[in-house]
Amino acid sequence: MKNLTKAFCLFLTVVLLALSVSAPAYAVDIKKPLRFGTDGKFRIMHVTDTHLSNDNAENTLRLLGMACDKEQPDLVVIGGDNVSEDTKEEIKDLSQKLMSVFNDRNIPVAATFGNHDSENPDYYTREELMAIYNTFPCSYSVDDGALLTGCGTYLLPVYGTRGIVPAFNVWVFDSGDYDDEGHYANVAEDQVLWYKMKSVESELFCGKKVPSVAFQHIIVPEIYEALEKVSVRVPYSYKHMYNTDEYYRFNPAMTNYGCLHETPCCGYYNHGQFDALVERGDVLGIFTGHDHTNAFGVKYKGIDIVNSLSSRYNGDAFSTQYGYRIVEIDEKDPSTYQTRVVHWFDFVNADGVSELAKDSAAKKMLNEIRFKGAFQKLGMNLGVFFVQLFGRHVKYAD
Repeated sequence: MKNLTKAFCLFLTVVLLALSVSAPAYAVDIKKPLRFGTDGKFRIMHVTDTHLSNDNAENTLRLLGMACDKEQPDLVVIGGDNVSEDTKEEIKDLSQKLMSVFNDRNIPVAATFGNHDSENPDYYTREELMAIYNTFPCSYSVDDGALLTGCGTYLLPVYGTRGIVPAFNVWVFDSGDYDDEGHYANVAEDQVLWYKMKSVESELFCGKKVPSVAFQHIIVPEIYEALEKVSVRVPYSYKHMYNTDEYYRFNPAMTNYGCLHETPCCGYYNHGQFDALVERGDVLGIFTGHDHTNAFGVKYKGIDIVNSLSSRYNGDAFSTQYGYRIVEIDEKDPSTYQTRVVHWFDFVNADGVSELAKDSAAKKMLNEIRFKGAFQKLGMNLGVFFVQLFGRHVKYAD
């Protein structure tokens, strides 16, 4: 049976690749194509785990709007676990308010989903949520229909300032919610096959492999191969998601970024997504959310496994650990990228942010974050200093 399955997949791949020779990889869309800016840069803002509720929505959306005004991104990727509320009407209302932040600023949006978005299918399925997002002109999100597992696995090409062939690609994957046994899910086998076929199709159309980044909600299981296993728990080491008595921390032999603050919560079963990315060699980094306070990256087998922190406002708590990520690509050399994490505490203290506060409520919010965040940051810095004082590096430059 296994051999028959492999034979069928090979046959399907050959057929689709044959079709791709006569059908361009990038059909003309009714939307304006994504392009590098006149400065030669393409900036992506990764916004994830907003968990919008009636308690936090007003300030979360206000902060996101101010961040967009300051950063001027060319694309916003919404990374899942977007809305958390108790009624169908509230979910729809908050989803529309989230999209309005970007639509009002004419910023293209690519959305995917997390494990919490469709936990109650009696309210909204992923497809129904995507339909809400797609009522907004700024949405570049794709409902892939019944073709693939989940909803929202797609490819967005980014064209050069003047070119007619894509210079860069943005992959978006729906990493699912839970498997049949209640574990966290992962990108499924049919999605992996789809990626491999589209990647080859892109290479044939462009005459070369197109450098790219990928976004999804749940981190790949290979993160534990990229970390160092220790037998006992020590500061800034965290228990394996599924294996008891295993603890993991940054491996000094790897190239690391940022800080590891909690257990990486990957899916239980591995369907070969990361191996496929390594095999194809076009993805520079895979960006995830899900783990709210993790803002780190580890280079493994030539690919950066990167986690972005939660973007919600949480009653000004965790302002030193919540925020957003910027990914910037230069058209002159799209084979690499620059990324930085912006915590809300650092954001509100940045130059020019105070001028973005349009009303007294916004100014009050900024002042609260500045005051309480100062104590949070002091505590965090003391913890990092104490550990590194004894010879173990636990915080790396973003």
